[in-house]
Amino acid sequence: MTSRQVAVLILYDGQGRILLQHRTCDAPSFPGLWGLLGGGIEQGKTPEQAVRREILEELSYQLRSVRRITGRQFVHGGIDYTTHVFVEKYDGSPLLLGEGQGMKWLSLEQMADIEMIDH
Repeated sequence: MTSRQVAVLILYDGQGRILLQHRTCDAPSFPGLWGLLGGGIEQGKTPEQAVRREILEELSYQLRSVRRITGRQFVHGGIDYTTHVFVEKYDGSPLLLGEGQGMKWLSLEQMADIEMIDH
């Protein structure tokens, strides 16, 4: 089985909402689903370096005080994913979506009604 290491971010605001990305329908993995922002960890890089790079690429947002809160494994489409989950409170800086078809701040209750990646 193929394995993949990824780093994702829970970016939350003062109202307790989390920013999610809506993946494009032609995305190579998890097409059309909502998920946390982030991506693959390049060879020789740490999970924190990866999440910082991915968030800068995907949102033009510079992480300030990111911290790792957990790790999780799951299998999807024959790939064994190891996910490193980071968290940071949003500081109000402008966000510019660089990947995906959209982004949205959602409460935990609202997340129950959408199709999401099993982070």
